[in-house]
Amino acid sequence: MARTPNHYAIHLLLAGGHHQVINFADLASFQKWYGEVLNAGPAEAFVNVPIHDLQGEYLVVRPSGVVGIRVEPQFTSFDE
Repeated sequence: MARTPNHYAIHLLLAGGHHQVINFADLASFQKWYGEVLNAGPAEAFVNVPIHDLQGEYLVVRPSGVVGIRVEPQFTSFDE
């Protein structure tokens, strides 16, 4: 029987060697953010990145600065 992930860790690899991990509850919400926010506008416009684990902090990037994305299913809870 296949396991179902509790959430997805999305690793954004940014220009200049920076790395940011963001979390989404399910794959559909990541795909919605990716399609409607990251790839919707001009490549040089700033977009908000949802950082769910940091209260009151935001990450803003240019879509052209994202050089890679790795989607990693997580089978544990956020509390561990």
